[in-house]
Amino acid sequence: MTPTDPIADETPNAAIRVLVVDDQDLVRAGFRLILERAGFDVVGEAADGLEAVERATATRPDVVLIDVRMPRLDGIEATRRLIATLDPAPRVIALTTFDLDEHVYGAIRAGASGFLLKDISPTGLVNAVRVVAAGDAMLAPAVINRMIDRYVAHQPTEEALGRLLAELTKRETEVARLIARGRSNAEIAGRLHLGEATVKSYVSRLLTKLGARDRVQIAVFAYESGLIRVGEPR
Repeated sequence: MTPTDPIADETPNAAIRVLVVDDQDLVRAGFRLILERAGFDVVGEAADGLEAVERATATRPDVVLIDVRMPRLDGIEATRRLIATLDPAPRVIALTTFDLDEHVYGAIRAGASGFLLKDISPTGLVNAVRVVAAGDAMLAPAVINRMIDRYVAHQPTEEALGRLLAELTKRETEVARLIARGRSNAEIAGRLHLGEATVKSYVSRLLTKLGARDRVQIAVFAYESGLIRVGEPR
């Protein structure tokens, strides 16, 4: 997905509880101001991963915005603990300053539902929080393309590729490829000449078959398994 995708849920912003986690006071204040002006319920702030887990346990946010690089406990381990210990687990958006950050991939593997650059526009941030709160994932295409190139540079074995293809239908394979390229449901529908409701059904089947939590994990699985190969046109 991109920051300009339409919102998939009509939940009022005020009903979405957000925790902002960053070790820089000004960054936290800036994000809080943007979110509160948009009507979100910012339930708290935290300056490191340990404080994030404590604050999330106390406030039970729907969405946690968390920097991947912080003192005491970084965003990767904090994400892992948030997902493992809270029920229901919050949706986590990892934040990074750079367009290629070695820690972002770890955050996604730990269970984050997306990642964004800190220079995202206010409109993009608001939309990202709403999309993730609605149960979808937010992929920043510029980041995922370069991240995947760096971290999934191996070629899959024929056996691994065969197992994947045996599990997926031809249409599911096409949908998974487009998800891995950061396409929204609307974009996938247009590309494959399908209705958006049909695309949502295919996404649900992929989540079930792959045991994936959200679209981010479908994308990572597609690259790791070889469904998408590094260097392919996107």
